[in-house]
Amino acid sequence: MKKNVGGLDKNIRIGLAIIIFAAGLYFQSWWGLIGFGPLLTGLFSFCPLYAILGINSCKVKSTKS
Repeated sequence: MKKNVGGLDKNIRIGLAIIIFAAGLYFQSWWGLIGFGPLLTGLFSFCPLYAILGINSCKVKSTKS
């Protein structure tokens, strides 16, 4: 699994997951479990949808000789 989620994208996903979990608890709804999607993609730095679409938000490392 090649990483395709960069730093800012990762932080946004984890923050969004926390908000979704909190909303699920507040409204006492199982819909809060949807927060696992952004949480897992943020923690593992891999998004299957990004892989399908060919998107990569990771910084490109430059090679200097």
